[in-house]
Amino acid sequence: MPSQHQWVAFLVASLLFIQVPGPSLLFTIGRALTVGRRDALLSALGNGVGVLAQVLLVAVGLGAVVAASATAYTVVKVAGAGYVVWLGVQAVRHRADARRALEPGAGGGATAVPARTPALRSLRIGVVVGATNPKTLVFFVAFLPQFTGTGPAGPQVALLGLVFCVLAAASDSLWVLVASQARAWFARRPERLDGLGAAGGALMVGLGTSMLVAER
Repeated sequence: MPSQHQWVAFLVASLLFIQVPGPSLLFTIGRALTVGRRDALLSALGNGVGVLAQVLLVAVGLGAVVAASATAYTVVKVAGAGYVVWLGVQAVRHRADARRALEPGAGGGATAVPARTPALRSLRIGVVVGATNPKTLVFFVAFLPQFTGTGPAGPQVALLGLVFCVLAAASDSLWVLVASQARAWFARRPERLDGLGAAGGALMVGLGTSMLVAER
């Protein structure tokens, strides 16, 4: 198992890496700006579950196969990037939904709230994005083994990856809360929500595009 020194080094490195703006962080912020706090938190949780699936692949050795295969890497990259772009386009298309829900006569006037996405769907969206991000998969292949100690590497990689996912989900959730406060400020003047929804959607479209064109 990892030594105490390895655990400390791993935790410090993980916290630093998690705070670097990347696909997971930008995705959760974009969700917070477009669908609200509750659904964004569920998506952040789902993203952590998706990333954990990658960790398990790395633990059993399949992650190295994807990292080494240009075809497998490209398939995963295109699928994940395309999905994020699609989410962003949908957010831009439906950018006026939140404002309409807050307008008088829309079912509750000034106290109404936008209709929520089903919880399982919000969770599933996060899982798909987390599981199809090839950069984190390659990162885990290179990063996690550096902190393993004596004994079988597979269980240690799985444990390290689980801790990393918990830290990442907690960090993303905090960012969601911050972004949600900005959304609440915009909600005081409902017409502002159109621009906010479009901005969040554009953020996700840009993220998906950058994932698609990024070098391996």
